Amino acid sequence: MRWTVLDSPIGEFSVASDGETVCGAHFGRVESAAGEPADTLSRQAIDELRAYFAGDLTAFTIPVSVPRGSDFERAVWREMTPIPYGETLTYGEVARRVGDPGAARAVGVACNRNPVPVIVPCHRIVGAGGKLVGFGGGLPRKVHLLELEARVALRDAWYGA
Repeated sequence: MRWTVLDSPIGEFSVASDGETVCGAHFGRVESAAGEPADTLSRQAIDELRAYFAGDLTAFTIPVSVPRGSDFERAVWREMTPIPYGETLTYGEVARRVGDPGAARAVGVACNRNPVPVIVPCHRIVGAGGKLVGFGGGLPRKVHLLELEARVALRDAWYGA
């Protein structure tokens, strides 16, 4: 697994590739991260992330794999992946969708353990009533990501994608 770091509007963001899939992402710099992408997939991931942060990309196309996680965590990550750009679900709704309606807090833990944040959009999961609660990257980053997506979604709705 090779890490590459990108300077983004939410600070340094590291992305890992195994050459075939993106298999990790991390807020901040991973110590072993290189400044330049080591392979074609890493370059594509960095390009897509730059476009996302610029408001020019609303859906990632890079292949992603999740190399770890419990069955429940993997179910949560699968459920959050298709949440449309600019939209949110609550922890409780995700818990219901994965078949355990009382597991909203466990969904929050799974979001915190998401090995590929931003690309697998855990930032789109919010508390009951739309409240912003907890985020592995810190609430300011979550706010930034949600505001970015809201601005772009409105722009596209008003002016056409």
